[in-house]
Amino acid sequence: MLGLLTRPAHKNLFDPFILLDEFASADSADYIGGFPEHPHRGFETVTYMLEGAMLHRDHLGNEGHLRAGSVQWMTAAHGIIHSEMPEQKEGLLHGFQLWINLPAKEKMKPPHYQEFIATEIPQVALVNDGTIKIIAGDYYSGQNKVSGPVTGVATQPLFFDIELRQQQQLNIPVDAQYTALVYVYEGELYNGESRQILMAGQLGLLTDGDELCVLTRNKPVRFLLLAAMPLKEPVVQSGPFVMNSKEEIEQAFRDYRDGVLTL
Repeated sequence: MLGLLTRPAHKNLFDPFILLDEFASADSADYIGGFPEHPHRGFETVTYMLEGAMLHRDHLGNEGHLRAGSVQWMTAAHGIIHSEMPEQKEGLLHGFQLWINLPAKEKMKPPHYQEFIATEIPQVALVNDGTIKIIAGDYYSGQNKVSGPVTGVATQPLFFDIELRQQQQLNIPVDAQYTALVYVYEGELYNGESRQILMAGQLGLLTDGDELCVLTRNKPVRFLLLAAMPLKEPVVQSGPFVMNSKEEIEQAFRDYRDGVLTL
């Protein structure tokens, strides 16, 4: 698990990202308990499955069956109470959950979802058999723009799942104003000067530039590129709630205890 802890806004290098969790196990004892009913307020959760099956249910009666390659983009906003439980008793369960902050003006809006199966996520073939799956944002391939299915998100994010083969280089423009992260989950990744920067399980924060330039050597690599416009607002996080002040966090806990978090 990789956690990105929030800090005061002027020191939060990861703004608007709150947390990134990679879950991966073939031992059912690690995941069979799942994530029973729990609340959220004030941010968005993005669940991206690589392998396995999960069932989402919430207090509104919604159900989502997440399978390999699918994405659920849940905007908790004012409040949601939901559960995420495995729909398998054995085998590999592998995926990611990303938390992205919401601007103050959207934290108390009604919750909503965007869900997409694997075939709804565009994939761009690269030279030497590499690929880019475009979940959110735009990727320019020659004269063509390929857009991910996720839309209407305040932080205008990029969410790419990228696979490169051996001896392959990739350059991707990234808005210089964005906070941009690279998380490697298989293999090793090098920067444009062939210096090793990231191994599997490591995350890098990109700085000082408007282009990601990476390459591989003798091993293929799989990694996530995550980028979004920072909010530059105060951040206070406590458990499942992300707000702008301590008072708002205390109100969220009171609302949950009083049964009015979702009203």
